[in-house]
Amino acid sequence: MLDVDGLLASGWQPSAFQQFILKIHSRCDLSCAYCYMYEMADQSWRSQPRRMSEVIIDRTAMRIAEHALTHSLAEVEAILHGGEPLLAGPDFVSHAVRTVRAAAADVGTRVRVAVQTNGVRLDETFLRLFENLEIRVGVSLDGDEEGQDRHRRFANGKGSHAAVTAALRKLASGRFHHLFSGLLCTIDVRNDPVATYEALLAFDPPAVDFLLPHGNWSTPPPFREPGSPATPYADWLIPVFDRWYGTAAATEVRLFTEIMRLLTGRASRTEAVGLSPVRMAVIETDGSIEQSDILKSSYHGAAATRMHVLRDSFDAVLTHPAIAARQIGEAALAEACRECDLVNVCGGGLYAHRYNAVTGFRAPSVYCPDLYRLIAHIRAALERDAALLKGRR
Repeated sequence: MLDVDGLLASGWQPSAFQQFILKIHSRCDLSCAYCYMYEMADQSWRSQPRRMSEVIIDRTAMRIAEHALTHSLAEVEAILHGGEPLLAGPDFVSHAVRTVRAAAADVGTRVRVAVQTNGVRLDETFLRLFENLEIRVGVSLDGDEEGQDRHRRFANGKGSHAAVTAALRKLASGRFHHLFSGLLCTIDVRNDPVATYEALLAFDPPAVDFLLPHGNWSTPPPFREPGSPATPYADWLIPVFDRWYGTAAATEVRLFTEIMRLLTGRASRTEAVGLSPVRMAVIETDGSIEQSDILKSSYHGAAATRMHVLRDSFDAVLTHPAIAARQIGEAALAEACRECDLVNVCGGGLYAHRYNAVTGFRAPSVYCPDLYRLIAHIRAALERDAALLKGRR
């Protein structure tokens, strides 16, 4: 286990949390085949209350304000999440947001609020509420009808594409477009990459997040053989990058943007790549404080800290060994990662994707060959452009 006392004695200081993910509802109205919450190793959702109580919301708001005051945070972000957060209902969403903002305002901190939804219940009632409360909206969509309905289905097997795209048309056009934060797309390498990208662009999203399916060395993701030099996910992403980079699209593709930032010496703003300290905490429906919920794809209890908003401060959570491990950068990486020429860009990949039942999280990403090839391709594109600019001077 990481020696946090030794780290503190050496002068290391944890970075304050700036993002709080509120799991306001623990169930979902879709049954997605690849869901890390319901279909993978950690099944703790079964014992969670369906909806976060007002008592837990009130105490969470107090804890966030307490943390913001301690660290003089001018602004924090709260993300309403699930399960499917819209199942909590408009009244509860309104109460949660107003409560968190009121507590933070008392200590001079602004709270930006976002919601990540599957879009099925995103109707006029919610959109008007989100407009009134200035809540940004991200929607999960895996591309065209074939791509979306391959995995994102209702429990009866019916695809969700029609319902989600109908809701997206309301969000993406007219008075609500300013609420739209972007689309989240989980990659399936069987779907055509450029066709998938074009299907997402049709909704004029400000940003697109392409997510690698969650898996690790012990439970490999689809079509990714651990240790194989094959690069099926880089092979899928590179045509999308070339299409995006070659047209100077207004839509940001966050994975590409973050890699480019890192290649040009700037810090990452995502845990997917880079070595920036992770500054996010998850508050489960019952008030438990956890690490990234994506860790639920690793093993049962992987995200747990055994801390709770009713008894623990977020400052106490900062010194939990598992949280510290995700804030100390290169020192937490496997030797193979530390010796890699792209370590400052890749950063070992997403923490959950490093898991091995034997070595824990001290391993390269199971996607290591894909990440290396994608980053090298983007680096080559930037270097070509830099050489062209230099030649014109």
